[in-house]
Amino acid sequence: MSTQAMQEMKQSLQKYLAPYQGADRRRSVGQLANTLIPYFALWALMFLSLKISYWLTLLLAIPTAGFMVRTFIIFHDCGHGSFFASKKANEIVGIITGILTFTPWARWWHDHAVHHATAGDLDRRGVGDVYTMTVEEYLAAPWWKRAGYRLMRHPFNMFVIGAPIVFAVVQRFYGRGTGKREKASVWWTNLALAGLIGLLIWAVGWKAYLMVQIPVLWLGTASGVWLFYMQHQFENVYWERHDKWNFFEAGLKGCSYYKLPKVLQWFTGNIGFHHIHHMNARIPNYRLEQCYRENEVFQHAPTLTLRSSLRSLSLRLYDEQEKRMVGWEALKKYRQKQPAAA
Repeated sequence: MSTQAMQEMKQSLQKYLAPYQGADRRRSVGQLANTLIPYFALWALMFLSLKISYWLTLLLAIPTAGFMVRTFIIFHDCGHGSFFASKKANEIVGIITGILTFTPWARWWHDHAVHHATAGDLDRRGVGDVYTMTVEEYLAAPWWKRAGYRLMRHPFNMFVIGAPIVFAVVQRFYGRGTGKREKASVWWTNLALAGLIGLLIWAVGWKAYLMVQIPVLWLGTASGVWLFYMQHQFENVYWERHDKWNFFEAGLKGCSYYKLPKVLQWFTGNIGFHHIHHMNARIPNYRLEQCYRENEVFQHAPTLTLRSSLRSLSLRLYDEQEKRMVGWEALKKYRQKQPAAA
């Protein structure tokens, strides 16, 4: 696409997107109330239910985890500066909701901003995304790297094991090159979590705390990783090399519209309208559906349902030749063409 064509696309789409950006304080405060109040109330009920039946506790963990996901969406919007008009309000609420979801605010917001700027760009993978190899890269990789990639991409490892480990353990640390502000957010989050967890253990005991925290953390993080995965890992997803990559095409074709039942759409904060969110992250979550309904141009995005999204679990690699995600079975034809790389 020529530079002029890209500019015309940008101007055309921004015309549709711009009216929906900007926070509504009343709606934001209302969303905080209808998320955090029931979240805390369900936590209290889970502790009380331990005296009745642990099966009841586990049952209560399901809606509690749903409110954890919804809390994370608020945290996510604060990072984009879309939840409140005030930068300070976004930061304060973001810090609090980050702690409640085991996430260091500045570090995660930084990585997520990189993800938004590079989604669908094959030459800029690796920050804030689900690691994805191309078929050619996989075949050229040494055996140990292929084995590690297979382990990482297995659904059980990704959602059941990996998701809670990322939030509970990995996010307690930072890597080389992390900025001063991002480092501080990691340490302050860890300190706040240590205090909060210590207080809860003092109040209810370590056993009761773990019996409540573990199922909520597991269900909440697995659901969150599932959502992120489904919205960027589907068969005809958009990936291009950097010289051909286009931000708005990446939004329209590289992010799915995850059409969820209304109750799940509510708990996930409308994040299923992910293509719109990627084209303009300043639109708060509570205006995404309106933007979708009122503009036909956004109603032709790749659409997934709960049933059709299960197909994505079998997709492992990106095929640059066919411009689509493929499973392990697709490697057979490539190995036949390149027996030396097998």
